[in-house]
Amino acid sequence: MRIQICTPLLLSDTSNMAASAASREVFREGVRAVLHTWPVLQIAVDNGFGGVYGQQKADWLVDVVQQYFHDNADLDQYEVEDYISGLMDQEFDTVVDDGSLPQVSLTLMQMFALWQQGALQQLQTNISKLTQNTQRAKVTAAPSNSDQDSDGGDAEGMECETSSPSVSRTQAPPPPPPQDEDDGWTVVRRKK
Repeated sequence: MRIQICTPLLLSDTSNMAASAASREVFREGVRAVLHTWPVLQIAVDNGFGGVYGQQKADWLVDVVQQYFHDNADLDQYEVEDYISGLMDQEFDTVVDDGSLPQVSLTLMQMFALWQQGALQQLQTNISKLTQNTQRAKVTAAPSNSDQDSDGGDAEGMECETSSPSVSRTQAPPPPPPQDEDDGWTVVRRKK
């Protein structure tokens, strides 16, 4: 004789699991919004720093970062910075030194805190704000001056431009080496 018992507790557990999976997906989308709008990652992917699978690595980065938060619920900002910095170095051969990593880590921590508190509506609002203000970072080669490049070398500089004034950085080219016109000699100095 078989007896089948269905309890409401089992059904509610199933709904809680579905709700938890759905809310976890909202946090994952938050991580995606933060990382995919981060100019450093955009530049690394667009310029092939991660190899031919750079975009797949960027998507994988979203998964491992969100999993890192779920596995380590009480993280400090420096731990998140170190983790992401290590991933960028290993997967994209990129050292993040533009000062953006603390802000990215802080934003991720704030999103995780909202997720933990169950403030999914606020989390969705933050994600929408991030994705609405999305503009791609652009990298262009600096114009070369063939007059100064008489040795035929491939000296090339890069200028990075974004819409955010705090990230945009350009450097003036170094002054040309001084020439001593009396004896026809040119002073050559080592580049720094």
